[in-house]
Amino acid sequence: MVRSLRPRLARVSRGGDLFGRRNGSAGHREGLAQRGQTLVEFALVIPIFMVLLMATIEFGLAFNALLDVDYASRNAALLAAEAGNTSGADCVILQSIEQDITAPADRTAIQKVEIYWADADGTMHGNNENVYTRGGGTTSCTYPDGSTISVPYVASSISYVDTSRCNALKGCGSAHPALDTIGVRITYKHTWRTPAAAFIGQTGSGFTIVESNAMRMEPIL
Repeated sequence: MVRSLRPRLARVSRGGDLFGRRNGSAGHREGLAQRGQTLVEFALVIPIFMVLLMATIEFGLAFNALLDVDYASRNAALLAAEAGNTSGADCVILQSIEQDITAPADRTAIQKVEIYWADADGTMHGNNENVYTRGGGTTSCTYPDGSTISVPYVASSISYVDTSRCNALKGCGSAHPALDTIGVRITYKHTWRTPAAAFIGQTGSGFTIVESNAMRMEPIL
């Protein structure tokens, strides 16, 4: 009987009971150590997780702005091609851009819109362009039916007058021997929305998006 109790007494002396279980104080210390290790691991991982989360959000916002600006310029070029040499066509184009830039993109971040005569490859033909800056005033156009469109843009340069554009299939004389190709270019300033830019080494308050599209005028006989 004495010999059979010795192993159990040895376990008791090492911090257990007669059944080999750890006593309360030792188990409590072990649990605290495990919780402390978990807290340290969490403290190391959470900053990386937050940076990745903010970077994902920032990328999504920037990519959305890029898609919005590209779509707005493409849709505006289509409207410009359909409008042809109609007086007040630029107001329709600018209004379309305003409507196509939607949240989470910010239409107030549009810096300027250029409406220009383009070559077949989409590049500007000479210096034939109208440049409109957003903010600082409005531009209004009145149409034959009495309706008026006002847009929050101010013309800083007019070198491609809407009524001088050629949408005739046979051309419009020596200056416009064929149908015009009209382009629309939008310059948009995307501002950082999260602190992620600082963590990944980006400087400044954001970056500039420039998107343009050009389309051949819809012909009339």
